[in-house]
Amino acid sequence: MLGGARSGKSVEAERRLETYPDVLYVATGGTRAGDPEWAERVGAHRERRPASWRTAETCDLVPLLGEEGPALLVDCLSLWLTDAMDTVDAWDDTAWAGGGRGALRERVAELAGAVRCTRRRVVLVSNEVGAGVVPATASGRRYRDELGRLNTAVAGECEEVVLVVAGRVLPLPG
Repeated sequence: MLGGARSGKSVEAERRLETYPDVLYVATGGTRAGDPEWAERVGAHRERRPASWRTAETCDLVPLLGEEGPALLVDCLSLWLTDAMDTVDAWDDTAWAGGGRGALRERVAELAGAVRCTRRRVVLVSNEVGAGVVPATASGRRYRDELGRLNTAVAGECEEVVLVVAGRVLPLPG
């Protein structure tokens, strides 16, 4: 599920799993203590989900994809990438040139491989930011570029990829 902000991608992802009685909703955004607007966003997502769904707040996706278990809804890969870039210090130009780039690309390849090998039903959500304004900062451009690479790598391992625009679902041919 790819789409821009407020495109309806999360709602569509939830709709695709609504008939599954057991779903693990993987929230990659964390809690962000002290941010009431973020708490409101998280609350709205929780209210839409069936009561039988469980939630895990984690960016450690590879082990989840490798385990047997219920369907997974991962929302979202964009926030996973932010966490991965934080972990390898990819925001800093020196760290990026000194190994951060390679470390990040390894994490992306590992995630794509886990998506390829999983036996679970998985719905992944990610932002599509490449069609927007070119970011003014080097780190912003780096994030945009790496998200495009992440989305391409993961989409290459998926049976179906869709773009959600204004609440409309557009299947993307393979």
